[in-house]
Amino acid sequence: MNRRKLIPASAVIAAASLLLSAAPAQAAEQGVTASSIKLGITVPMTGIASPGYNKIPGAMKAYFDYVNANGGVNGRKINLVVKDDQYIPTLAVAKANELILKDKVFALVGTLGTASNKAIARSAQLSARGIPALFVNTGFSGFADKKAYPTTFSLLPSYQMEAKVIGKYLDENFKGKKVGLIYQDDDFGLDALNGFKQAKIEFDIKIPYASGSQAVAGVAGTWITKLQAAKPDVVVLFGVSSATAAALGNAFAYKYAPQWILGSVGGDPVTLAANKVPPAFLAGAKGFSFAPSPADATDEYIKMFMDVNTTYNKGVTFDNNIVAGMTSAFLTVQAIKAAGPNLTRAGLIAAIEKSGATFANPSLTPFAYSATSHVGATGYWIGTYDATGSLKPDGGKYTVYTTDSGTGAVVTSTYKRPAMPAKGLPN
Repeated sequence: MNRRKLIPASAVIAAASLLLSAAPAQAAEQGVTASSIKLGITVPMTGIASPGYNKIPGAMKAYFDYVNANGGVNGRKINLVVKDDQYIPTLAVAKANELILKDKVFALVGTLGTASNKAIARSAQLSARGIPALFVNTGFSGFADKKAYPTTFSLLPSYQMEAKVIGKYLDENFKGKKVGLIYQDDDFGLDALNGFKQAKIEFDIKIPYASGSQAVAGVAGTWITKLQAAKPDVVVLFGVSSATAAALGNAFAYKYAPQWILGSVGGDPVTLAANKVPPAFLAGAKGFSFAPSPADATDEYIKMFMDVNTTYNKGVTFDNNIVAGMTSAFLTVQAIKAAGPNLTRAGLIAAIEKSGATFANPSLTPFAYSATSHVGATGYWIGTYDATGSLKPDGGKYTVYTTDSGTGAVVTSTYKRPAMPAKGLPN
């Protein structure tokens, strides 16, 4: 009697085991299928801030296409959905919500702009939804705060870091000289002001501008007339490319030529030349970058990015924006690879926190990702623009300075970056 009762019970247990074994190991994450991963980016493809930055999505897509042509990542191919936010934070939020709710992307990647990224994180509730915002293209120091932005990872060194490096350069080379500053009057520029304060730099004239106002007729011209009246020996331009181009274009027209120092965000010579700044006018100006010069074909990462750009992004001139876009894509592929075949948003974030600091990338400064930090690159090298508009490292070699967004000193870096993986593919 007891034995006969055990037989059907055993059958029930066996049947249940078969059902469990037939069930998938995990529920599918949004934007992920057995053969694909969907990512999204909002970026100014049009509008005042679009010059140069509108190349970033094409550069990312080019590298993703290259990876897809070589088997994808863990058997999946990456698709990138691009939305034009025109550098308007409210529009960036709307486009991010489209990507999340309509296009159903797995993660955001490479989104540009401090104000846009802040608005998206807050209004699209990235933290509550657990949606990764990977390798964002802004140097706002706040994104390094894991508690405030737990799903956001910075790519660029912070603007505070950059201002501290510029401050060290000013102190060592122009001590006692009059110094002027043009800066974007929002979190972007205020971050830089904090860095200059930490570096103990006092400006003889500061000219703030509202984001987008550089497009208003006559505005940039008043910047130059104010500078001419104040007569600084050195002028730091800390703005987006269109503002830098507006300032330099008017300076060229007014035959005004102090010692220029260009912030990295607005210092791409290809973009400036396309916006009617003669390359020869840049000669002697100082610039800053965390990645090798896009003209440096001897660098293995730059050479590989050039080749990918030629094949998969035909007709687009190679520049710093291409390097930035491909770097974001390069890091994204490694993060997805590190997260493993059972891809989840939480798993992706954990993979970057665990291994991101060791990911291969072109940066000449270390990345600082960890369980407690979402800081990206951590420093800059200093260069001089030549008569062709190319930024060349001072002294003929990359001397890199690294620091933090606090009170830490600016020091010469001894970092040696990882070698590029074979064929530029994650291993």
